[in-house]
Amino acid sequence: MWMHNPLFATLFWSTVTIGSYLAARAIGRRWRFWWTSPLLLTPIGVGAVALSLHAGYGEYIAGTRWLLLMMGPATVAFAIPIYEQRALIRRYWPVLLVGVAVGSTLAMGTALALAHLLGLSDSIGLSLMPRSTSTPFAMAVSSDIGGVPDLTAVFVILTGICGAALGEVVLKVMPLRSSLARGALFGMGAHGAGVARAHQIGGEEGSIAGLVMVLAGLFNVMIAPLVAALV
Repeated sequence: MWMHNPLFATLFWSTVTIGSYLAARAIGRRWRFWWTSPLLLTPIGVGAVALSLHAGYGEYIAGTRWLLLMMGPATVAFAIPIYEQRALIRRYWPVLLVGVAVGSTLAMGTALALAHLLGLSDSIGLSLMPRSTSTPFAMAVSSDIGGVPDLTAVFVILTGICGAALGEVVLKVMPLRSSLARGALFGMGAHGAGVARAHQIGGEEGSIAGLVMVLAGLFNVMIAPLVAALV
């Protein structure tokens, strides 16, 4: 069967993934709502194609393995926003340090508590724990602590979508006046999706959200060995 050809499968699923993303991005630019986020629409598009062809997850992931390998360079590239915002870090480093540490700890703690209350297995609980960081960091942490990185990526997407949507509600209920507070809210609570939403609010909010997202990812990676030992 043509789908069993590795070269064709790679070309086909890569095209489907990238095409779905580009289409979702165009829709998101035209209609700016939380449900038009590429994080939500891209998996829906890819899933629809997979279901129509009766293709399994293994077939899809085998054809897009090179995209997963790009997570490494993407993680290294996160050093750029840290360098660009070095003046901001020097000015607000105590607030950023405390906020990232508290936010990350609460996110991991609530994830484990939720998994326990729902009676989920240990592997699912550990996969859920790093959900509040961007995908490259979350998958690395999940692998280190005994979770399932692919499952963690799904939790990250769901967290980003829900966090970006709820962040707007929070801003209406609790109007935060400073750009630092608004940006940190989205960067800590919704990582990549939150950064995109913060940029729509303002340039400074977007920069702060991106910085907080990266710092939270680094914090999670650094404490992953400790968490693994405790769990």
